[in-house]
Amino acid sequence: MAAQNRRMSGKKGAQVGSGGQRRRGLEGKGPTPPAEMRKGHAKNRIAQAKAKRSGNSPQQRRGSGRQGSELVVGRNPVVEALREGVPASTLYVQQFIDNDERVREALKAAADRGGVNLMEAPRAELDRMTGGLNHQGLALQIPPYVYAHPDDLVADAHDAGQQPLIVALDGVTDPRNLGAVVRSVSAFGGHGVVVPERRAAGMTAGAWKTSAGAAARTPVARATNLTRALEAYKKAGVFVVGLAADGDTDLRDLDALEGPVVIVVGSEGKGLSRLVGETCDARVRIPMPGGTESLNAGVAAGVVLYEAARRRD
Repeated sequence: MAAQNRRMSGKKGAQVGSGGQRRRGLEGKGPTPPAEMRKGHAKNRIAQAKAKRSGNSPQQRRGSGRQGSELVVGRNPVVEALREGVPASTLYVQQFIDNDERVREALKAAADRGGVNLMEAPRAELDRMTGGLNHQGLALQIPPYVYAHPDDLVADAHDAGQQPLIVALDGVTDPRNLGAVVRSVSAFGGHGVVVPERRAAGMTAGAWKTSAGAAARTPVARATNLTRALEAYKKAGVFVVGLAADGDTDLRDLDALEGPVVIVVGSEGKGLSRLVGETCDARVRIPMPGGTESLNAGVAAGVVLYEAARRRD
């Protein structure tokens, strides 16, 4: 009689004999993630350790300032980053991805370079890692950049028996401008770039790509306070030159470029900040007969670096 009452009960929910399972609870949850992707698995710990160790050039291991790791997502961006030599620790590939030409190129580039871990991940995991961005089944992890100390740039120049030639960026927030400056410093024999720790561009994948590989051989230093870093350079006998459209000195008359010098470049819109401008030994203008009011940071730095290299030769 009790069993009959149970069968005729009007209560909603699982009935006796169902095992207490809802239909959706019995549905498949997709393929099991590989061991490298399962948290707590021994292979996952090994893969994470490899990712931390790989992808750093000797220049990157200098200094102590770190910037957090970055993900480049999407098939074209990933392929371009690998082509340009952007340092990478791990290439994540979606399970059951359509193996088109870009995917094959990314896999080949990562394998040919060496030191890049290949990890297969379910789509849901890639969605989580990329914050829902359109990753197209590919994501490339860029390891944290290790910045030099500003003092290292002067020390390296002296160790090479050369006069320091350094560029400092004040308020430049576009990573592509930073990459262009790094490329120019490398091209004209400079010894590095200094950027502020806050409100400034850092060595992201975009900066690496714009540098066209120069970031692997030209150090970037990060200063907690740019004004104090410039004052320290002055005490070390380095002449500090600030670029300004209303500068008192014409670039062609700047003999200081032949000696130890730091070239300070401000943002295209605001120029040098007040404190940085007051710290400079000289404010210099680039002659522009065409009437253009200003140049972006990358172009301005390139012009002055060329003039410095010409005089030093």
